[in-house]
Order: sequence, then structure tokens, then C-alpha cells
Amino acid sequence: MRKSIRYAAVASAAALSLVLAACGSGGSSDDSSSGSASGGDIVIRGCTPENPLIPGNTSETCGGDMIDAFTAKLIHYNTETAEPEMDIAESIETDDSTLFTVKLKQGYKFQDGTEVQAHNFVDAWNYTAAYENGQAGAYFFTPIKGYEDVAEEGATATEMEGLTIVDDYTFTIETSEPTSNLPVRLGYSAFAPLPDSFFDDPAAFEDNPIGAGPFQYDSSSTSEFKFTKFADYSGAYPAHVDSLTFRIYTDDSAAYNDVVANNLDYTNTIPTDFLVGDQWESDLSGRQLSREAGVFQAVVFSPNDPQLADNVDLRRAISMAVDRDLITQQIFNGSRTPAHGWAPSIVDGATDTACGDNCTYDPEAAKTLYDQAGGYDGTLTLTVNGDADHKPWADAVCNSIKNALGLECVTQVTPDFATFNDMIDAHEIQGLFRSGWQMDYPSIENFLAPIYGTGADSNWSGYSNPDFDAKLTEAAAATSVDEANTLYQEAEAMLGQDMPTMPMWYNTAQVGWSENVDNVECGLRR
Repeated sequence: MRKSIRYAAVASAAALSLVLAACGSGGSSDDSSSGSASGGDIVIRGCTPENPLIPGNTSETCGGDMIDAFTAKLIHYNTETAEPEMDIAESIETDDSTLFTVKLKQGYKFQDGTEVQAHNFVDAWNYTAAYENGQAGAYFFTPIKGYEDVAEEGATATEMEGLTIVDDYTFTIETSEPTSNLPVRLGYSAFAPLPDSFFDDPAAFEDNPIGAGPFQYDSSSTSEFKFTKFADYSGAYPAHVDSLTFRIYTDDSAAYNDVVANNLDYTNTIPTDFLVGDQWESDLSGRQLSREAGVFQAVVFSPNDPQLADNVDLRRAISMAVDRDLITQQIFNGSRTPAHGWAPSIVDGATDTACGDNCTYDPEAAKTLYDQAGGYDGTLTLTVNGDADHKPWADAVCNSIKNALGLECVTQVTPDFATFNDMIDAHEIQGLFRSGWQMDYPSIENFLAPIYGTGADSNWSGYSNPDFDAKLTEAAAATSVDEANTLYQEAEAMLGQDMPTMPMWYNTAQVGWSENVDNVECGLRR
């Protein structure tokens, strides 16, 4: 997941689409007829990044949103449709889906004044993929020829064989197997270029990160991260406000109340208490919106818990004990759609059927299967991060499990998302824990490979199935979208058999803003 749903906000939807999220707000418009905001400063809800803001080492929500504000990539995703569009790339061409030629636009500048050239991509990708650098985004370079030579423990090679610089503005990418949707993936933050200064002094970059996007890093503290408009930005998606500040909140209700009171300009999370009776619509009358989004929520069966890791029937029973219909109505006021698969229906290739009966509430069948599976000794915990409004639904999930199975289940809350991530990385969590995913690019593959592929950084469940991995490879090599989707659906069906996670629901994007901003839009990639 990028280790969780990448919620994000942007200064202007027309100016910048943040990955995992194409929602935005612009400052007061100097030209209301233009449809885009201009000038001013806005402050939006943020959360604490897990790592310093290095694109290749950020695979979670909080830091990822910020990285997308100050970086640019080869590809930009359309705000409204999420379709890929050329950004730094002038063209990406291939005859066989194995050898790709990338030509760059000239004159694209980093915020240190240097020009973005081919070697900035090649050097950045080699650095991110190399095992010795321990970057969270390394998995995304798996298709490139020679990845294993740099990514495996003990590797001595530092450059992938499949990357070749042709000239200052041209490089080629050779994949180990045909990978037809590779160009679509190249708008993800792990594929951002890095300036030469990064390699001169990575520690200095951590203190003052540099990208080629419409905003540039200004300052940060424990309470906020500030970015200002990059005056020399030469791309097609300029900022329309002077500064963008991510204010760190550990309580969604506090952020929501600040938006209502016009003390915060934008929030992308509406607390569940305010969804009841559509109170949020009256609180934020004329300054809120809701629309479908490519967002998926799940609960992970912890691979650290031997009772769950080795018992698929127990996992199936627990999933069948969750009344998703009731929870989405009572807790989310119908703003979530119960999931029966691992990808939202708006995603190309999704069917919402792969989970089958395992995602259908059936307390009697669940109890029978639970007993046959040997039950669960002790109290089952469901861990969530406390800086977002997860406890109400987690409590409801636990109550549903307890009522159906007679199994004691309690919610365990961490202080914040950074702590939650640290506990996952340290393999400390037992029982169940929340996860989510927002599409990085509009393909069912994005909801499968980065989350369930063997060794993927966002594979919190520790799932490893050679047949699943092989099916992903076969699908990537397909010569048509329809053929690829059929193969990806076969891979998803394997998740329905193995149940490494239990799908919960698909989100609707619900956002609110202050009276200080206008021209707010919310795209499919929410």
C-alpha cells in the first residue's frame, strides 16, 4: 500500500494531482471565470510521515501525499479519470512490451536549479532497487531486467541491466518478461527522479528534499510541513496557490471541527459520528462533496499469529462472521460499499466476486467452520491507528465476530499511523489489523501485485504463493487489456481461496473545506 490508503489533498485539482488522491482546494480565485484558483495560502489535514521524504523510501499515506506535492514523474494521472498522461516524459514507446524507449521533455527543472535528465531517473531507480539502500519502494522495480542482481541480500551489483542511458534526454527500460502496463505504472512516486545532489549527500536531502514538482519544500516541524510554489516549475500542472501546508492531526474530529470553524482549509476524512444522519452535509453546507473512489479497505490476518497464519478455515470463519452490510450502514451511514473482492468495481478488471461466500455474513456457517477449524485460544485483537477514525468500525467488527463465534475480540489502538507502521515492520502485531489501498494507477494489477506479491513492501500479510506470482507475470505479459484482466482475475481468485486478508468495503471519497477556498474537486484516485 503504499502501506495504507493514500488520501491526499492538492492546492488545485487542475494544478496538481497527488497520488492516491486527486482531491484539491484552491485559494481565493483572482479569476473566477477561469475555473482555477490563484494565489493565497492553504492549510490541509496531514499526518506524520513514517520516513524522511525520499520518494523511493515512502510507501505510506502520510509521507506519500507530501512527496506528490513536490515531485514530478514521467507520468501524471488525470484528476478526473485517473488515466495516465505524459508529464516529464515526451513519449514512452515499445514494439514488444519488453524494450521501452523513454524520451524526456527538455528544460524540466529540479528545485535546486539543475535540469531533469535521463540519468536522474536511471540513478534514482538503481538506488531505490538496491538491497543495500533498504528502500521501501524497491519492489516496484521487479519487472526490470537485472532487478534480482541488485535487490537480493548480499548483492554486489548496483545497476540494473535493463536500464540504459542513450543521451541526456533518452533512456531505455528492458524488462525480464513482457510487461504491457509498465508505462501506466510510471506515475507512482517510487519512479520519481532524484537530483545529483541527493547522491552527493543523502542526509542533506532528508533535511531539505528536492523534486521537480509544482511545490518546493519550505520547512517542517512536529506539527506541520510547509511547501511553497516553485517559481521555475515548467510542467503542465503548476500550483495555483502560493503555499500548501500539511497540518498534522492525531484526531480526525479535531481536523473536522477546524474545517467547520474555517480554521483548516481542507480535510479528506469525515469522522463517522458526523456521517450519521448526514450531519456533515449540514455542517459543511455548500463546501463538501462525495463521489466514488478507487479505495479499498481490508483487515489483515497477522502473519505473526500462528493460530491465524496456519489455518485458512479459521480465517474464512472470522471473515464470514463480519456483518459488512450492517456495519457500513450503522457506522458509515451507507457511504461504504461492502466488499466481495480485492478491488473496487470502478477499477479496470475488477469483478467484486473473488471473495465469494467468505465475504458473506453467515453466522451459523461461520460458527460451524470456526469449531471445525479448532477455534482461537485467547482474545482476538484488531489493531488500528488512533490518528484516524477507525475505532468505531473496529469495535463493530469485533462485536460482530464475538456475537457470531463467541470469540472475545477487542480493538487495540496505536497512538498514530507512524507507530502503527513501525509495529507492522517490527512484526509485533498479533491477531488482526487494518489495511487499505488507493489505486496508484487504474488497473486491477495495482490492487494485487504491490500488496500480495512475494516480497512486496506493502505485503503486510506475508502472503507468498508461487502460483499467484506466476499468474501476475503471465498477466503482465498479455497482449491485450482484456486478456490481462482475465489473468489478473484468476490471480485474485487465489486470494479468495487463501484469504490472507478479509475484504471489508470500498470507500466513497468524502471531503470538506473551509470558506477560504473554492474550486474544489475530487477525482477517482481519492
